[in-house]
Amino acid sequence: MTETARTAPPAAVDASAGGASATPAPGPWPRAADGELLVAGRPLSRVVEEVGATPCYVYDRTRLAARARQLRAAFPAGVLLHYAIKANPMPALVDFMAGQVDGFDVASGGELRVALDSGMAREHISFAGPGKQEAELRQAQAAGILVNLESFREVDLLARASERTGTPARVAVRVNLPFELKASGMKMSGGPKQFGVDAEQVPDLLARIRDAGLGFEGFHCFAGSQNLRAEAIVEAQQRSYDLVRGWLDLLPAPLRFLNLGGGFGIPYSDRDPVLDTAPVFDSLRDLAARAPADFGAQARLVVELGRYLVGEAGLYVCRVVDRKVSRDKVFLVTDGGMHQHLAASGNFGQVMRRNYPIAVNGRRDAREHVSVVGPLCTPLDLLGDNVELGRADPGDLVVVFQSGAYGRSASPRQFLGHPDVVEALV
Repeated sequence: MTETARTAPPAAVDASAGGASATPAPGPWPRAADGELLVAGRPLSRVVEEVGATPCYVYDRTRLAARARQLRAAFPAGVLLHYAIKANPMPALVDFMAGQVDGFDVASGGELRVALDSGMAREHISFAGPGKQEAELRQAQAAGILVNLESFREVDLLARASERTGTPARVAVRVNLPFELKASGMKMSGGPKQFGVDAEQVPDLLARIRDAGLGFEGFHCFAGSQNLRAEAIVEAQQRSYDLVRGWLDLLPAPLRFLNLGGGFGIPYSDRDPVLDTAPVFDSLRDLAARAPADFGAQARLVVELGRYLVGEAGLYVCRVVDRKVSRDKVFLVTDGGMHQHLAASGNFGQVMRRNYPIAVNGRRDAREHVSVVGPLCTPLDLLGDNVELGRADPGDLVVVFQSGAYGRSASPRQFLGHPDVVEALV
């Protein structure tokens, strides 16, 4: 994908059918008259000087807020928006998101500490993950957050923790759904999975929760992530809802939360379509209208999003340190690479490597085909393969878009001992 290709979030959907008008999501990253990218209204080069070093990740809080406003305006009453911290656990970003969303979902004791430090109300924090340590479960029970159970073992451990404190642990059941999220970049249900409890075992788990005296509150149904087909997301939401309806007579307590997962994808290449969110919002309105009759007035639906909230609000910025020509092919060698942005290198789950959208800051003329590489001693250290960019020389800034999610925290930063990457929320 070249620097002229799509780098913007989809436009907001008219939510008038739900009684609200969605706030427009941010468009393409703006540029100054000289072509330099603007971050939070300021030239990127100046932002990088303020950050103090390259390589760096910069996250634009105006774009984060705009995406959250877009979703909250389009969601009907009774549907809560949660942020999945695993997408980007930078503490300053999490603190900011605490004021933009209704709740957080964490995947470790470390993320739980970040969530609690942010000031998010603990009743709106949930914890999912297939291998929770006993210490993490005790931490979660003591904090009073909602634990998404993924095994019978967790019931027993939380029962002991509850007995010690005299307070029942708050729990929900994470279900290994009997279907997959079609066209999902990462499938997390259907067939044998390490995630959740198989749907056919849920009745036995509900009985165990009742016998243990835990505080049952709901279900967590997460089918997959990075999906660009609205019809697949809608089908997963509808089927999850109907599945839970079949267990109503078995519940230890009235249903308070039904987490329908997320799965909203963002485009990473010019071959990726933009997700049409209108059918998803329509589906949520339908489910929210049915929920009071099916589950009671106290029940709330939850949509849990990660990369869709933060992915398009972040840039990875590195600096050209060398311009090399090898057998007529131009290589821009930068001070960043796969050790800091594994996903952009294609080594974070891509079956076939595709370039992230990439640009040279302030360079739009004298275009040429180049490969952008890092300083590591491996051919896998590739940020852009045969991409068309403005001519770059040592000292120029290379920008990788769509870098707000699964960047620094998802990369092998200690590989080969290079300096760590800096993060900044601007």
